[in-house]
Amino acid sequence: MSAVVVACDLDRTLIYSAAALRLGGDDEQAPAMTVAEVFEGEPVSFWTRDAEEMIGDLVEAAWFVPTTTRTRKQYARVRFPEPGPRYAVTSNGGHILVDGEPCADWSATVRARLGECAPLAEVVEHLRVVAEQPWVRKHRVAEDLFTYLVVHRDLLPPTFVDDLTAWCAERGWTVSLQGRKVYCVPAPLTKSAAVAEVAQRVGADLTFAAGDSLLDADLLVAADRAFRPAHGELHEAGWQAPHLTVTRRAGVAGGEEIVARLLAAVRAQAAGAPAPAVIVAGP
Repeated sequence: MSAVVVACDLDRTLIYSAAALRLGGDDEQAPAMTVAEVFEGEPVSFWTRDAEEMIGDLVEAAWFVPTTTRTRKQYARVRFPEPGPRYAVTSNGGHILVDGEPCADWSATVRARLGECAPLAEVVEHLRVVAEQPWVRKHRVAEDLFTYLVVHRDLLPPTFVDDLTAWCAERGWTVSLQGRKVYCVPAPLTKSAAVAEVAQRVGADLTFAAGDSLLDADLLVAADRAFRPAHGELHEAGWQAPHLTVTRRAGVAGGEEIVARLLAAVRAQAAGAPAPAVIVAGP
């Protein structure tokens, strides 16, 4: 096993809902796709067939670590090629899963760090004030770690996210708008911290990472090589870094490109070859 950790976000980085595919072009030119997730008997997330096959190669070539804001239950719905990754990071770094089971020591560490910011109950109550508005579909609390709204994007008040961001920042929390969800997450709850813990446990001296949202920024900054698709929060913000590669394609094709670039970087590292060139694309 190569001493490289590959930490990859899931939604809109690796897997895509039907609404996020961004296929474009003629139907006959669409890539072959397979179902990555089923929810309540319906297929809800997809990746290309080639991406799915390359994920299997990544699991064999490196410590492939799915790294997601999804809860453990939501993560369990994603079907990786067998044998699947041994490690996963869920709940935005709140849990490290080892062979599907949460690491109790890490969970305790996270709980201690959350004492540095305002309590969850204060943020939940703040969101409850708007929970009955017509633009709010649902208000959820995720594993007693963070909270989020599911909204109608077309009805979302134009200043709501900015106002919420400012309010949360005063209390040590961050805000991210991803698709239909507005996340409020404690600042100490990060993907990068959990991935660093996994890297230490497996003895990896390099980390490659991929993600599309503001909640992935800390993960990408901390990685030795970073990748993001040509869509999403980071792309819309024009987010860049010296070690960042941006895909040429967007949507599910961009997700396939990310997997291909991650796999190429891992194989180049294993062979002692120069790393593939960093590619930057504008928003």
